[in-house]
Amino acid sequence: MSSRRAPLPTRHTPLPWRTKAVVAALAAAVLAGPGIAQATPQTAPASASASAPQGQISAAATITWTLERAANPTEDQRTAYDLITRAMNTAVARYNNLSDLGKTITVRYDPGVPTADGNINGTIRFGNRSYMTERTALHEIAHTIGVGTSSGWSRLGGNGTWTGAQATALVRQFDGASAKISTGGGHFWPYGLNYDNEFSNTAADRHVQIVAAMVRDGL
Repeated sequence: MSSRRAPLPTRHTPLPWRTKAVVAALAAAVLAGPGIAQATPQTAPASASASAPQGQISAAATITWTLERAANPTEDQRTAYDLITRAMNTAVARYNNLSDLGKTITVRYDPGVPTADGNINGTIRFGNRSYMTERTALHEIAHTIGVGTSSGWSRLGGNGTWTGAQATALVRQFDGASAKISTGGGHFWPYGLNYDNEFSNTAADRHVQIVAAMVRDGL
């Protein structure tokens, strides 16, 4: 595993319709908060197991996720569930507004995980509180889709540079004709969102677009 902010438009600068749609979706996801994924305490039957899935979100019917919750969560677990829910809601909304990628993801809170991790089998684990953020959620969703975890990744990014035509063309559109996507350790840069100081709304949007282009390349 694993801040710059893009300048806000002035009052008189009209936002493109696509930006308006993404901003509105992200705001709605964050404001909806724990209720969407049922991260607030739920009443469980007496016979329920100690750990049972009790929530699900579908931000735009492409990427969906479920939060596995303890039947009777502790205060620590409730706090973690709320943080994870906000992070995942916002990240999933961004993916679903900027790509047509599909994945069913199961999310767990595991205090034994030093940071967070994502697996191509569709699981994401969050451990450390400081990683329960949109930046981390976007990064880990990419791992569930195949970044650093698929045979396509090994084939197209195994030699230190991504060789797929579509993602390469996209990063050159962003950063100039000599730009390339570097790879290593199961990660990519630029726009891999590997560290907190890489995050901005522009970088987050480009991250999603590059992951989607990698999938088209054969990730």
